[in-house]
Amino acid sequence: MFKVYVIKSCRKKYLYVGMTNNLRRRFDEHNNGKERTTKSYAPFEIIFVEGFGTRMEARRREKYLKSGVGKEYIKREVLKLK
Repeated sequence: MFKVYVIKSCRKKYLYVGMTNNLRRRFDEHNNGKERTTKSYAPFEIIFVEGFGTRMEARRREKYLKSGVGKEYIKREVLKLK
């Protein structure tokens, strides 16, 4: 099972979209500064997770959510729930 996730910085206005087969490990890497891209934005909260049966399906969704249209979807549909 692969997960596509969106995390939000608790300190700055920053969203990160990623994909993993181990969400707990990956979330800990982001929060503990082990990920170069997100290091300066920690700590994070998970705001959205979707599960997929294959890596290919998850990668397709991740690419969509990272696109301009996908970012707008996150802001419109996910962040309004928070």
